[in-house]
Amino acid sequence: MTETKHLRVLIANEKLDRLKLLAAVVEGLGHEVVARSVTVTEVAALTAQERPDVALVGLGDDSVHAIDLVTEIVREAYCPVIAILYGHDAPWVNDAAKIGLYAYIVNGKPDELQSAIDITLRRFADVQSLQHSLEHRAAETKREKDLANARQEQALELHDGVVQGLVAAQLALELGREDESAASLAETLDRAKDVVSRSLAELRASGIRTDQLIRKSTSDPDDA
Repeated sequence: MTETKHLRVLIANEKLDRLKLLAAVVEGLGHEVVARSVTVTEVAALTAQERPDVALVGLGDDSVHAIDLVTEIVREAYCPVIAILYGHDAPWVNDAAKIGLYAYIVNGKPDELQSAIDITLRRFADVQSLQHSLEHRAAETKREKDLANARQEQALELHDGVVQGLVAAQLALELGREDESAASLAETLDRAKDVVSRSLAELRASGIRTDQLIRKSTSDPDDA
């Protein structure tokens, strides 16, 4: 039982007659040929316009032309590319794999092509899932780093502006200068409020919620 749904397929080859035969096979499998091309410049534009689910590239006499077709398809739309070979060509397959070829079949029959499409789409979905996971993890790591930097900057600013102000207020009080001590204390409190307000605003702007900051602070092993 096939797992493949109706797909939008782009096909490319250097020869129109083979392109016509390939289109018949694809449509016979129940898929839609949304674009077909024999030129490199044309395939780039068609790929960008149609955004196919999968692309099939036939390897004809000109191996460089086929490589260029694969390159342009991969560059314009991140969709899996399957090569249709009419004979074994390991060097070409290796070169094509380096630029994004997902699979290939030799002298492909309809059932073999369908199997290649099924396997390729599963592999493609796995790669996309892994990529999304890595991107999500990278974003989380960046947020964690931003949070740590914000806390460090806040600590330094509190020390430089607030702790020193409290020390000055305490010293003035010990010297019997109550008015000077009170003024220094009031100024220090205002400075502390400003530091905290700006720090919270910067955290929110970077996507870090206040509850995250509180949770991180209360669970910090250094505070244990």
